[in-house]
Amino acid sequence: MKKVTIQGVAGCYHDAAAHLYFNGEEIQTVACETFPAMFETLANDASLFGIMAIENTIAGSLLQNHELLRQSNLSIIGELKLRISHVIASLPGQTIDELSEVNSHPMALMQCEQFLRRHPNLKIVERLDTAGSAKEIAEGNLTGHAAVCGEYAANLYGLNILEKGIETNKRNFTRFLILADPLLAAEYGPAERDINKASIVFTTPHTQGALSKILTILSFFDINLSKIQSMPIIGREWEYRFYVDFTFDSLVRYHQAMEAVRPLIKDLKVLGEYAEAQMTH
Repeated sequence: MKKVTIQGVAGCYHDAAAHLYFNGEEIQTVACETFPAMFETLANDASLFGIMAIENTIAGSLLQNHELLRQSNLSIIGELKLRISHVIASLPGQTIDELSEVNSHPMALMQCEQFLRRHPNLKIVERLDTAGSAKEIAEGNLTGHAAVCGEYAANLYGLNILEKGIETNKRNFTRFLILADPLLAAEYGPAERDINKASIVFTTPHTQGALSKILTILSFFDINLSKIQSMPIIGREWEYRFYVDFTFDSLVRYHQAMEAVRPLIKDLKVLGEYAEAQMTH
């Protein structure tokens, strides 16, 4: 049985994403309170897989997670793009008009702002996570409370779903990365023929046009830049670290491109080479 570390409690979106990615396989999720705690857990046990949110179509990049990944020895072996759809759920037998309080993670509450505005009787109270709110209501038998969470969490904790799809923006997707120790990655990573995406991180020399030259070379080799994220390097004023994702049709061309840019960049680290995921509804 595969063991997969997640950030959050059972029923959270990381949990749902893990079961979706490893669909058809028997997995056990290992809950961690924070992302740093998750990386610590992974560092202490090379047999574990990890799943981690890296960006959201509304909230943008999770910058801390980029850094945690760079500092670790883990490899990306896959990705999952999951549509985030929220429900409002309470103890069975209650109607929405009987409720007085709604609990969830601040981000989820913000994403359901229009729906919540239509229900001014609900006092908004922030909690650490979406599934944790559902769990708290179920275990505490909290009448009058509702949770904004995923359908997966509501069902797991036996709550009654009062309304589905309450998020304001229906194009709300989160991209998750699947992580593994390099030895595990060699065994469970994608077949070479399926690799069409890579994530790398590097710094550039503090010279004029350094990044522009790199991007020109990548373009010449038909490498499609799907994301670039810059982060300042602490202690080195006006110098930046670049996190880059790109897709390609030819693994040979990708390797040629990497060899061509290598002399122009510093501190190169390949975070993973894997198969690009489609959107999952």
